[in-house]
Amino acid sequence: MWSIAAGCLLFGSGLFTAASALAAPPATTQDMLYSDATVIDGTGAPPRPHQDILVRGQRIVAIAPHGTIPAAAAAHSIDVSNRFIIPGLIDSHVHLETPPNNQQARAVLRRDLYGGVTAVRDMADDLRPVAELTREALAGEIAAPDIYYAAFVAGPSFFKDPRIIATNLGMTPGRSPWMQAITRDTNIPEAITLARGTSATGLKIYADLPPDLVAKLAHEAHRQHLLVWAHGVVFPSSPAQVIASGVDVVSHVCYLGFQHDTVIPALYEDHARVKETLFAKEGDDPLVGSLLREMKRRGQILDATGRVFVGTDAARVVDPTVPMQRCSGALVTRLTRQAWRTGVAISTGTDGIAQYDHDWPEVDDELLFLARDVGMPPLQVLHSATLVH
Repeated sequence: MWSIAAGCLLFGSGLFTAASALAAPPATTQDMLYSDATVIDGTGAPPRPHQDILVRGQRIVAIAPHGTIPAAAAAHSIDVSNRFIIPGLIDSHVHLETPPNNQQARAVLRRDLYGGVTAVRDMADDLRPVAELTREALAGEIAAPDIYYAAFVAGPSFFKDPRIIATNLGMTPGRSPWMQAITRDTNIPEAITLARGTSATGLKIYADLPPDLVAKLAHEAHRQHLLVWAHGVVFPSSPAQVIASGVDVVSHVCYLGFQHDTVIPALYEDHARVKETLFAKEGDDPLVGSLLREMKRRGQILDATGRVFVGTDAARVVDPTVPMQRCSGALVTRLTRQAWRTGVAISTGTDGIAQYDHDWPEVDDELLFLARDVGMPPLQVLHSATLVH
């Protein structure tokens, strides 16, 4: 079933912008009829004009041409002619509680919901407050998208990162169920069971792990019915080794570029950058192409997070002291375009810390990146934003 958000597509410019969510229905059990809309279903199919949508409670029960739903006569009708209705947007890569700040997180979630976002995937935070936010959202106690979240694993060397310390207050970093340091001595089944105990829906494999441990973690997580999300390179594990481990989602298209390195950097903390001079001068890059074809064969999703890299480049034009990312925005755009043309499913994750005082959800920036920079047609961008996760 869909949740409802109103929006508009600017087909001429190739840009997508989400409009505000439709007004909340009155507190009643009466059915709601959204009348005479243009429906875009997110599958890539053409828009369907003059459609009626019958809603009962929080569920869409019928979509049909205008005036043809028998039960509509008893429903409270809202005229939405000249509006587009799309499935709720998904931000597949957020950080709600790094560092923990419930007031800001609730503000971001409310802003996201009324900006058309109906689901978010939290990709590693302090899961104690995230779990409570998830419960509050499910119970309808706060205005928020549905929240899904990951427990986090990395090698011990990573747990000096200030972000980790902030999200493990009262715990020894690396020993909490939601953020575990993994070594060859770790009881992997037990570690995954502890992660499941946080009510996480997935495991995020982050950094500083050799390929055999990445593969063991992915296998055991799947055995215990968790999804597996991983960075495109889990230093020192190469992109090819991460993909071969069988993860479900690969984050940061930039990181696929490390496949060009003869020796993968040992640690995330080395802050190595992709060697862009090693790439093909123009057209598709053959080495990355082999990775993308394997991802497509396995049905893996690319969480490209392009807006972070393009945004950093733009910020550095104004202020050159802004730290560089591991890739240029131009390379990230090029690789995302190659992934799309290869047929890899691309989700719309934003990464970074959401700004509660922004007027619109950060996911809009990722949609603009895909449409404007990568060149994806608007209907394919909507497919990524609503059905790929």
